[in-house]
Amino acid sequence: MKFSVIFCTYNREKYIYNAMKSVAEQDFPHEDYEIVVVNNNSTDSTEDICNQFQQDYPQVNFRYFVETNQGLSYARNRGVEESRGDILIFVDDDATVFDFYLSFVSAFFEAHPAINACGGPIIPVYETKKPQWLSHYTEQLIGGALYQGSKVKPFKNGKYPGGGNSAFRKIIFEKYGLFNVELGRKGTGLIGAEEKDLYDRLSRGNEQFYYLPQMGIYHYISAKKLTEEHFKELTYSIGKSERIRTKGVSEEAYKKRVWAEVKKWIGSIGLFFFYLLKLSAVKGWRLLEFRWYVTKGLLGK
Repeated sequence: MKFSVIFCTYNREKYIYNAMKSVAEQDFPHEDYEIVVVNNNSTDSTEDICNQFQQDYPQVNFRYFVETNQGLSYARNRGVEESRGDILIFVDDDATVFDFYLSFVSAFFEAHPAINACGGPIIPVYETKKPQWLSHYTEQLIGGALYQGSKVKPFKNGKYPGGGNSAFRKIIFEKYGLFNVELGRKGTGLIGAEEKDLYDRLSRGNEQFYYLPQMGIYHYISAKKLTEEHFKELTYSIGKSERIRTKGVSEEAYKKRVWAEVKKWIGSIGLFFFYLLKLSAVKGWRLLEFRWYVTKGLLGK
């Protein structure tokens, strides 16, 4: 089998059916892919919805598992272990894929046999009005927004595909290991960095990962994700995640990350004044708040 499209899900009954549907209705041979759902202890109607999907799309190779170890990394690792495809595609459970998504991914890997990983655009779709404080930078944070242009090219300068829209040859996990279960969201917690941890390992192995513009998803952003409470928890968790990730590498890696945070502060202050001059002080101020909470998490405050 060519592809395993893996959805790791936790209490996303509102979105999971349409996420799977967007794959099932692709113009791509059903025998060449499977949909693998890993339910990470959902307490909503996720299982019933998956059963309904299987009835609605009997032509799709559909496999469903429950991972009782709480955590996105546990769920992703279960998806890797259960998958039968040569290429594993991870799609967020609150997203839908572009038309012809699988066809473009298939063509890319066939044309680039030496490339083992790729990802594509992530287009946020807001369910409520976008707040005034949302800028290009905070949109990357809240909605996972990613756009690198209209051409196929390698990710550079430390950038990498979004975890909710990424594809790997399965041999990657055999060579570099699975997702770090110390990282990644657990239930409603917002610890992350499991993707960055994996891509760092790939980089150290001299692997290249590519941006594929046709491999896009629409990522649906609920009103809850735009609240002050969510913003504070998410930004603090980013710093905490980096603390866990870098200390897991070495104390020296952690010190380098702290020094990088100093540089990010300089950049954020510069952007604050940029937005101030553009009469968009609320966007600049939110960037400083973002930096403040990340720093607190990084320093363990």
